[in-house]
Amino acid sequence: MKLASLFKAGVAAALLAGLGAQAQEIRIGLLTTLTGPLAPLGQHVRDGFNLAVEEEGGKLGGFATKVIVEDDQLRPDVAVQLATKLAERDKIQILTGVIFSNVAMAALKPAVENKVFFISPNAGPSQLAGKQCSPWFYATAWQNDQPHEAMGAHLQAAGVKKVYLVAPNYNAGKEALRGFKSAYKGNVVGESYPGMNQLDFAAEISQIRAAKPDAIYVFLSGGMGVNFTKQYAQAKLVSEIPMYSAFTIDAITLPAIGDAAVGTFQSNLWNADLKLPANEKFVQTFQKKFGYLPSNYAAQSYDSARLIAAALKLSGGQLTDKKAFANALRTAKFDSVRGPFAFNTNNFPIGDFYLLETVKRADGKVEQVTRKTILSNARDNYAGECRMATL
Repeated sequence: MKLASLFKAGVAAALLAGLGAQAQEIRIGLLTTLTGPLAPLGQHVRDGFNLAVEEEGGKLGGFATKVIVEDDQLRPDVAVQLATKLAERDKIQILTGVIFSNVAMAALKPAVENKVFFISPNAGPSQLAGKQCSPWFYATAWQNDQPHEAMGAHLQAAGVKKVYLVAPNYNAGKEALRGFKSAYKGNVVGESYPGMNQLDFAAEISQIRAAKPDAIYVFLSGGMGVNFTKQYAQAKLVSEIPMYSAFTIDAITLPAIGDAAVGTFQSNLWNADLKLPANEKFVQTFQKKFGYLPSNYAAQSYDSARLIAAALKLSGGQLTDKKAFANALRTAKFDSVRGPFAFNTNNFPIGDFYLLETVKRADGKVEQVTRKTILSNARDNYAGECRMATL
C-alpha cells in the first residue's frame, strides 16, 4: 500500500510538472524600427520572426509564445525606454528585433540589468564582439564589419586599384568601412559619410566623379540606398565607375530602384536563390503569406526565432535557469536558411558570404542572383578580444 501510494504520488507530480511546462508562456519583446524611411527593414524583421512562430503553432520549441512588438523609431533614447518597459512591465525573457547598432547598444543595458537574453537579428557592434562581449547578447547575422570585409576581399582579389567609399555617419557605417579597408589594400581615394536618412546625394556623386576611382563601395540602407542608386544611375556612372555595395540594394529596395540597379554587385550572407531546402521553403511560405519577397532582414529574423525554438526545446523551456538556456543557445541545432549555423566563442556566428549581381531577366524582371562564395566559414576579427563572463 505504501509503495502504491508513493507511485501514485510520483505519477501525479510528473503530470503536474508536465502541465506546468505546457502552461509556461515564453514572452519575447520584438523591438525594431517601424517608422521613418527605414521602416521596411523593421517590417521584414517582424514578419520573418512571426512567420517562424506561426509555423510552430504559436509555440516556439513547444512552449506557448507571446511576442510583444514595439517601435524603436531608430532612436536610442526610445529604445532604452521600451527595453526597460518590456523587461520590467511586460516581463519578457528574450529581446530581439533590433536592426541598428546604436539602438542595440542603448537597449543592451536594460536587458542585461533585467537578465533578459538579447538575440540580435542584424546589429552586430564590434564592442559586443570584442572587449564588451556579453553572455546575454547573441547575434544571428554577423559582426558589422564582415559583409563589408567580404566585398573588400573580393575587390582586392579582382585587382581593383582605386575605390571611393560611402556609408552613413553612425557606428555601423564607420565599422562597415573599417571592415572593408581591413581586407582591401588598394588605394581609397575618398570617403563620404552622409547623415542618417539623407536622400540627396548630389554632393557625394560629384565628389566621386572628381576622384575618378575604379569602383565605389556603398553601404546605405532603405530609402538612402534607393535614392543614391537612382541618382548614381542618372549620373550615368554605373558603367564608368562600377558600384559595389552591401544592404544598399536588396529585396526591400530593389522594387523601388528598378533598372537603375542593373549591373551593380552586392555582398551578403543570404539570398533568396540559395539552393537549401530550409531556404526554399522559407521563401515560398513567406511570399505566399505576405505577398512580397523576403530580404536578408526577414531571413535573419526567421533564423533568430528558429534558434530560440531549438534552444527552448533543448533546455526544456526553463528560462529561470539562465545558465542552462545560455548553453542551449550556444549549442542548439536548427535548419538555418543560410546553411550550417554555429556560434564563435563571442556569441557571433561563423558563416559564408556571397557575391550577388543585380540583373535583368529576359522577361524584364530585375533580380539579384548569387554568383559565388566570397568568404567561407568567416569569423569576425574581434573574437580574440572577448573574455566571456559566466552567468
